[in-house]
Amino acid sequence: MGKGADRNTQPVKETWTGREGPESTMPTSLQGIANKAKSQKKYRFRNLYGLLNEGMLWECWRDIRKDAACGVDRVGARAYGQKLGENIRQLVDRLKRKRYRAKLIRRHYIPKGGGELRPLGIPAVEDKLLQLGVLRILEAIYEQDFLRCSYGYRPRVGALDAVDKLTIKLQFGRYHYVVEADIKGFFDHIDHDWMMRMLAEWIDDQALLKLIRKWLKAGVWEADGKVVHPATGSPQGGIVSPILANVYLHYALDLWFQRVFKPRCRGEACLIRYADDFVCAFENKEDAQRFYLEVGERLRKFGLELAAEKTRVVAFSRLEASSGSFEFLGFEFRWGKDRTGKDHVERRTSRRKLRSSLKSFTDWCKKNRHLKLRVLCEQLNSKLRGYYNYYGVHGNYKRLKQFFDAAMRILMKWLNRRSQRRSYNWTGFNAVLRHLRVERPRIVGRPRVRLATLVA
Repeated sequence: MGKGADRNTQPVKETWTGREGPESTMPTSLQGIANKAKSQKKYRFRNLYGLLNEGMLWECWRDIRKDAACGVDRVGARAYGQKLGENIRQLVDRLKRKRYRAKLIRRHYIPKGGGELRPLGIPAVEDKLLQLGVLRILEAIYEQDFLRCSYGYRPRVGALDAVDKLTIKLQFGRYHYVVEADIKGFFDHIDHDWMMRMLAEWIDDQALLKLIRKWLKAGVWEADGKVVHPATGSPQGGIVSPILANVYLHYALDLWFQRVFKPRCRGEACLIRYADDFVCAFENKEDAQRFYLEVGERLRKFGLELAAEKTRVVAFSRLEASSGSFEFLGFEFRWGKDRTGKDHVERRTSRRKLRSSLKSFTDWCKKNRHLKLRVLCEQLNSKLRGYYNYYGVHGNYKRLKQFFDAAMRILMKWLNRRSQRRSYNWTGFNAVLRHLRVERPRIVGRPRVRLATLVA
């Protein structure tokens, strides 16, 4: 066994053990890696490539979405699963003989809002399966290293956790200025050489690093048939791309802020990041302005650029009458008064996201108005529940009702266009909604958490 290797990183037969959280388990080999990464911060792992064996890939198959879009080879998950044992054996054999080749990434565009399109990269099923195995290895290592300010694409935390923590910090901290920022085309501008250097901080397994580089360098098959070989970037939509993005910003932003910039601040300072969207709060104006200037230079070192139209310094203080507002993860933050007249941070759906959601709802109505009313309302309730689960935070009821009322007017309009004869007036349509038990606006709330956990 070579230097740096240990029994926890050998491709042994997997047994399963519980991990924190009722929904997740971790093989003992990955648990060993996680323990090693947690206890030895300068350790470099070898022999990780050997963990990509038949046992791991069989377990990964359980979590592959069987109804997901096909890759460039047009082979869906169900078709691939018809000969799953044979396909996995052949894949592992190619890995062992170093004959594996990443397939092209199929490019697909979805609406982003504001008339823009978001490019997604859809890998082939076989590549998804292998990427999921690598994702689990990387998670075992990096979940011990990521800072608590990072929330995007991580197990057991999400966007609403970031929103909650930011709210608590602004409410109870001594913060008076906020820098809201967004990285321009982040996934398209990840520098591959920097990415590999960052991964090499923890990983001393050239076979695994070469495998990840193959996915970064994989050609992109555009809708018009052209194949593009990107010099930078990681396809947004690939299973392994989110954790690579987090690793990149962990070194490029999080550690720099925590270890270099924050100790030089004269007052309190905090960073909350969800993927490439981040907000920094400061007690002193000078610190906020200095961060605004220095963060751009810091990110340029890694080939990244701030979106000028989405990056600014905002006065955000209960002590100033001119205190402004800012947006983060679809919410607008501003100071207001509660029922007792005390100052508190208000969160409500941003106007931009409200318009975007109503536009998406209109498109859905156009495509589904032909369905039977009961079937249509079942799908409608599913969409409304998803909307309330995200935006149904305390203090946001007015915006929820604004969305619901506008959405119902849109739905009635398109249902009345199913025939030449007008089917509903507003009174009759409301009666139908009540009869079919359409979900009404409601505050969903969040599980109670310890204040000390959020403020820390």
